Amino acid sequence: MGRRRGRAGTEVARLLLRGVVGGTMIAHGVRHGRSLDGTARWFGSIGFRQPELQARTSAAVEIGAGAALVAGAGTPFAAAAVVGTMAVAARSVHAPNGFFITAEGYEYVLNLAAASVALAGMGPGRFSVDRAIGADRRLRGTSAAALAAGLGLAGAAAQLATFWRAPDTTTP
Repeated sequence: MGRRRGRAGTEVARLLLRGVVGGTMIAHGVRHGRSLDGTARWFGSIGFRQPELQARTSAAVEIGAGAALVAGAGTPFAAAAVVGTMAVAARSVHAPNGFFITAEGYEYVLNLAAASVALAGMGPGRFSVDRAIGADRRLRGTSAAALAAGLGLAGAAAQLATFWRAPDTTTP
């Protein structure tokens, strides 16, 4: 009886983690999507080339990855998209400000990225699309966590190298 209760608690924890991280990503994506012009201006102001493309892509990736996490569909790949998005945000906005979010630091984005890697490693759980189709048996554990972290960071590095240059803050 105790073991069954423990498994139920783990399943609820996975569902809760997917819902919170995925829901947060959806909310960010919807916010970006509702104000594409303002989001594009902001992307331009922080050093991104093709800021309109960045705004649209950001909204689509955040909503898509968030929805996939909530559903537990393609979980390691959805987690990689969150890691990549958060790594871009950390490098382009938050890292120069230190750790704490109260000073616009990277605390928040680090937590979302780490939670996503942990979720990929734990697997989406019983109440997920991945479980329903058997995908959670193909890629799991350390391999799934490493894929989420590695693919996410590689994608972020590629995006930053292609589209971002730190704004020059030395000229008045």
